[in-house]
Amino acid sequence: MTGFHSFATVTLAGLFLSGCTAMMPPVDVTRFHNAQVAAIVPGSVVIEANVLEEGDSRSIEYATYSAAILHELQRVGFTEARDGAEQSQYVARYTIERVVLSASGVRSPVSVGVGGSTGSYGSGVGLGIGINLGGRPKDRIVTELSVRITDRDAGSVVWEGRASVEAKQGSPASQPGLAAAKLAEALFRDFPGESGTTIRVP
Repeated sequence: MTGFHSFATVTLAGLFLSGCTAMMPPVDVTRFHNAQVAAIVPGSVVIEANVLEEGDSRSIEYATYSAAILHELQRVGFTEARDGAEQSQYVARYTIERVVLSASGVRSPVSVGVGGSTGSYGSGVGLGIGINLGGRPKDRIVTELSVRITDRDAGSVVWEGRASVEAKQGSPASQPGLAAAKLAEALFRDFPGESGTTIRVP
């Protein structure tokens, strides 16, 4: 995943600037960890998208999410493992899921490059947008980001979280770039956060 970090960094800088002018809906966030018993000590980390095909992990969408997650992890004290990434202390694997929520409340997954699940959440991964062809009320796009941080040597999960945002189809907030920045920021706000509690981040 490190091959596109330079490009992703530039992309991320642009989306943060554009995101400042866009009204973003609140984000629902849930985190799970055991930091109250064993504190999470930040260290080197590598970011990996949970996808099946390498070509998908190089897409602009995944590059944007990888950069957004790395930005937030660095903010809370982690460092990027540039050389010998396989020797990093932590691995942060993430899954993206986007679904169309119709006006009637029906959820329809729309995916490009379907991959696996992060684990306990059991979510599938997918990228896509819905298309509204009629005059009915616009569908809504639900975008969910799930991240699991694993201690490489111990093989144990030290932290995992999920953040989701819902926006009208076609609005700036429904676009993958802006959603990436907002979801990552909300997910890692006040890291590690309160375990087992769902909060709404404005």
